Amino acid sequence: MKDYFVSNLKTNEEITTYFMVKAIALKTGSNRKTYLDLLLGDSSGEISGKKWDIADEEVAGLERIKEGNIIKVRAQVTEWNGMKQLKISRIRLTGAEDELDLTDFVKAAPEDPEEMYQYILGKAESFHDDQLKAICVRVLEEHKDKLMYYPAAAKNHHAEMAGLLWHIKRMLMLGEKACEVYTNLDRDLLLAGVILHDTEKMTEILSNELGISPGYSFEGKMLGHLVLGVRELDRICVEMEIDSEKKVMLEHMMISHHYEPEFGSPKKPLFPEAEMLHYLDMIDAKMFDMEEALSKTQPGEFSDRVWTLDNRTIYHRKG
Repeated sequence: MKDYFVSNLKTNEEITTYFMVKAIALKTGSNRKTYLDLLLGDSSGEISGKKWDIADEEVAGLERIKEGNIIKVRAQVTEWNGMKQLKISRIRLTGAEDELDLTDFVKAAPEDPEEMYQYILGKAESFHDDQLKAICVRVLEEHKDKLMYYPAAAKNHHAEMAGLLWHIKRMLMLGEKACEVYTNLDRDLLLAGVILHDTEKMTEILSNELGISPGYSFEGKMLGHLVLGVRELDRICVEMEIDSEKKVMLEHMMISHHYEPEFGSPKKPLFPEAEMLHYLDMIDAKMFDMEEALSKTQPGEFSDRVWTLDNRTIYHRKG
């Protein structure tokens, strides 16, 4: 039974509990001694951990621990650079005798994947533009099986089971409201951009059916989901004989939604729907990261520093 979760760990306490391994590596420190570097997680979040000064005879046993394994650790909760981490003294792989509940370790979107999928498909089917409808329905139907579990990231925002569906759904909800305010926006084009903008994350990111990602695919590392997305979208549009202007505008939305070259976008948005797509993406990512930080923070206190929010600490209001 799991006694401690990431969300309720307190600095300086000694704990003995279970975590799922998200990433693991044996490294050599500046003192030339081997140490174990871990990213550990459960259904409430993630925390880094270190086991220092690994003896030579320990290495073989530690090498048996892989991403996705559940381990039991004894550790002290410490703080480094404003963030909690674990200083591990003992570690072992679990077995049948541990009687664990897998739901304690799998982080998942807060809504049912099938319901989210049907919501998104319903939006696509509501388009007045037949070509945009046909593209989005085809992509959604072809990728339905993976969408049921795929995360939207290997780490950071929406890195959870069905996180990609959750990200798309909330962006669609925001996009509908934006079109009510900014009436010059083409609703079908904007919402099509939302549905399509991150679909090639399912090629970029590796994931098992629990939504747990060990990292990126070869194509993901070499090209990224923006380039992969444009390549796939171009193939589909040519095959479906989509209007050339519409094809290029969708491709532009795909490559520009990260906005800056350092984040992978070679072009900034050049029309209103592409500009709005970027901000919908940013809003949902930032709100997710803030929600995550506050879920681990007591009212009246500040969170650990959040790297994806420019290393800010986020305040949890009392009321």
